[in-house]
Amino acid sequence: MIRAVIFDMDGLLLDTEKLLVRFWVQAANEAGFPMKREHALAIRSLHRKFAIPYLQGLFGEEFDYVKIRSRRMELMNEYLSENPLELKRGAKELTAFLNENGIPAAIATATDFERTKAYLTRAGIFGCFDKIVCATMVAEGKPKPDIYIYAAGELGLEPGECMALEDSPNGVRSAAAAGCVTVMVPDLTPPDEELSALVYESAGSLEDVIGIINKVNRVGTVKN
Repeated sequence: MIRAVIFDMDGLLLDTEKLLVRFWVQAANEAGFPMKREHALAIRSLHRKFAIPYLQGLFGEEFDYVKIRSRRMELMNEYLSENPLELKRGAKELTAFLNENGIPAAIATATDFERTKAYLTRAGIFGCFDKIVCATMVAEGKPKPDIYIYAAGELGLEPGECMALEDSPNGVRSAAAAGCVTVMVPDLTPPDEELSALVYESAGSLEDVIGIINKVNRVGTVKN
């Protein structure tokens, strides 16, 4: 039985993942490092504890993660100051469905709380969530399960009572390891064999998740 839904944010609710990838590459290139799109894709939702050694393993210990990330954030802010923050298809329909059916919703994101609140407020959906959990609130971020375990606890539930919605491989690994009923809504990466084995189902959009919730709740139990 699905008693709550826990959402990732970037690439899942908001069409921002493509921007994060674009500006990671630009910021790293400006600093003289040959980062490519595939490198930026690999660090989506990845906690800095894991992202730093990954990137330094690729580009050397001189890769200044903090400095380059700050430049990436600067580029992102410049872009969003002149362009709209787009919701992913089905976001409003799904959050309305949850509200109408009394199903609590939470956010579990690698983004810090201030930017999460600002982004969700700008997109007009901040008030749709009962809890917001960020990677800074747990010992280890994605792909470790801590953030989903904590988010479920904040809702007063076990992870297995929660459906986790994720778009990225690291997010899927986190949610599945926590024991959530994990649904992937692919954004920039389609599910491969590994990810398909971790998820209950993949959805074409957030609107399609409504049918998956209804299906799970009709069955009553889920085996991942």
